[in-house]
Amino acid sequence: MPHILIVEDEPIIRSALKRLLERNGYQTSEAGSVQEAQPLLAANEFDLIVSDLRLPSAPGTEMIKLAGEIPVLIMTSYASLRSAVDSMKLGAIDYIAKPFEHDDMLQSIARILQERQQQPDPADTVKTSSCDNSDLGIIGSSPGMLTLFDKIRKVAPTDSNVLIQGESGTGKELVARALHRLSKRAQEPIISVNCAAIPESLIESELFGHEKGAFTGADRARAGLVEAAHGGTLFLDEIGELPLEAQARLLRVLQEGEIRRVGSVQSQKVDIRLIAATHRDLKSLSQSGQFREDLYYRLHVIALNLPALRERGDDIIEIAKALLEQQRLRLGREPMKFSKQTLTTLEKYPWPGNVRELENAIERAVILCEGTEINTELLGIDVEIKHSNVEEETSSSNTDPSMEGYFQRFVLEHQDHMTETDLASKLGISRKSLWERRQRLGIPRKKGSKSDST
Repeated sequence: MPHILIVEDEPIIRSALKRLLERNGYQTSEAGSVQEAQPLLAANEFDLIVSDLRLPSAPGTEMIKLAGEIPVLIMTSYASLRSAVDSMKLGAIDYIAKPFEHDDMLQSIARILQERQQQPDPADTVKTSSCDNSDLGIIGSSPGMLTLFDKIRKVAPTDSNVLIQGESGTGKELVARALHRLSKRAQEPIISVNCAAIPESLIESELFGHEKGAFTGADRARAGLVEAAHGGTLFLDEIGELPLEAQARLLRVLQEGEIRRVGSVQSQKVDIRLIAATHRDLKSLSQSGQFREDLYYRLHVIALNLPALRERGDDIIEIAKALLEQQRLRLGREPMKFSKQTLTTLEKYPWPGNVRELENAIERAVILCEGTEINTELLGIDVEIKHSNVEEETSSSNTDPSMEGYFQRFVLEHQDHMTETDLASKLGISRKSLWERRQRLGIPRKKGSKSDST
């Protein structure tokens, strides 16, 4: 069971984070300051440190110096985003902005721990063969993935813009991180942004920053995420959801290498490498006027196509076994295996939700399994789904269909007069989960519908 040290001076936040992590199978220790954390570091072996940036007496960046080889995830407010990026340059593994969604925190932690587990021992690097792809952090040996790996290695050292195309849940962010890891910018930050998860009314100020007084509530000037990525890589996931006005600003960044904050008349230079990802057909969107054609061609310098999981043959079993080991370790379970019938099911099921659906199914199975063997029923998937109906099916195999129907009806009935935040709150899910279900069920945001206010 991974052991995580939480360093946070606010008792309410610290205890809430402790409960969240322990409910999800992590062992935790906690400290209210760097000084309190020091004896804990001396007495325990930690897999990860989650530390606030602003702490009494000494800043959270001191934890990076004390941590040694232990990865440090920095928590910070959006207002101190620049400092968070600076902390990454000092050696922090990543940052997460407050207030954060529980799902985002759990996903960040799971990714960091998985990447750490996959890192090869430096003593073994001499033995690594030229066909070993463990340094990419992506599992796969199918022809389509080997072709992709070859392109990643060729493209990564350049500064060319990259467009990653693939269905939802295929692992596009893993590809983006591999490109960054193998680039000359690897020591600088990679800033990841889900364009669909930010309200339309906030996306320009979040990406490009704003000056004090630029709009109601802008009580101070703030750097945007593009500015925060200066020197490193900017990863824009689901770029097809970016509003046209924000697209125009992004085009300026790519053409001129400069940004202008919302409410400012002055431009400033930025040096970024852009990686974008989408599950949509940007060319068709550009032809229908929903996506700028000039931006599309700027992004399409290098296109990487990520195969769907159902197209990856034996990779499915390899990924499933890796996810099973990851989940059972996270939950503190003894070694587990799939039954023969389950292995057959894993290969035959079309996985419309791709790797994300596979991961959710295996997590469910590990939680519910009372022994050491995973049977098909524990996966909670509809094994009757036919390959020919893949595009028509949803990836929500773990959810009662009646609940999906309720979700669809509720959103369609209320999206005209409720914000995305209100919709998510009423449904008891995060904004990110709301967006993912919209994509899965094909429910777009209505043009002119109420958006979150600034």
